Amino acid sequence: MSADPQSHPTIMAVDDAPETLSLLSDVLENAGMTTLVVRSGTSALSLLAQVKPDIILMDAVMPKMDGFETCRRIKAMREFAHIPVIFMTGLSDTEHVVMGFESGGVDYITKPIVPNELLARIRVHLANSRLTQSARIALDRSGTPLVAADETGHIIWITPEASKLLGSGTEDQRTNDSQWRAGMVPFLARIIAQKQDKATLETAAGLSLTATFIGEAGPGEYLIGFNDGSSATEEDVLRERFELTGREAEVLRWIAQGKSNRDIGAILTCSPRTVNKHLEQIYQKLQVENRTAAATLALRAMARS
Repeated sequence: MSADPQSHPTIMAVDDAPETLSLLSDVLENAGMTTLVVRSGTSALSLLAQVKPDIILMDAVMPKMDGFETCRRIKAMREFAHIPVIFMTGLSDTEHVVMGFESGGVDYITKPIVPNELLARIRVHLANSRLTQSARIALDRSGTPLVAADETGHIIWITPEASKLLGSGTEDQRTNDSQWRAGMVPFLARIIAQKQDKATLETAAGLSLTATFIGEAGPGEYLIGFNDGSSATEEDVLRERFELTGREAEVLRWIAQGKSNRDIGAILTCSPRTVNKHLEQIYQKLQVENRTAAATLALRAMARS
């Protein structure tokens, strides 16, 4: 099951101290949040097979499997990698704070826990997570071939269209997802390190793809776009039809799909204000006065391509 973070978020608390779990349960339940408590990293991993929480509160120091290792294992599982992990620790030295971030945590709070501070941090990360997930869903549904990878080139997430282009070669590739993903690591790492505008990739299926570094989608998460050159992209159509810049064409395409300025900003890794400035130029070039008229013209242009 998965909770709706906007209405009744589910928080998993992992700590080997019963008194801490009791405190967390009281604070979170009183704030209208569902709380799941476990006393070990192993139990946390087992529970994830049954429930997908919206936030995980992780004790840094636990016997057997500590919080850092537990977090690394969670982040290694694609279906749970997006869940924000907030570390709880009584350790104030820089070394353990850094270890928390390096293992995949997004934040940390120190013990003894201050309820108001805890709730404030949870709400911030819930909002950020909602925005990120909304952007990813939009990208998945858009039909755009995109890959998000970390700076070492390991794939964090991939849109269905990119998966088709990159992993639809031999039968072995289709049945061994990890094989072609591992093969992509050095290629993606090079694109990210050099911020390459265009790089050529030859797939096992004989396709020649062009990969382009797009930018940072989030902390430590970089977007790379792919094109097989078989047809003009929707952005190409809009750019040529209305004499737009590349970024204006991207904004207009998302406007045509009903996305808000905030959603578009998250997808294109820019601020809503920047999106609005692009919109002003788009309206002028299309000679329209609002986003509905702009979207209508865009949809017509893309339908004719």
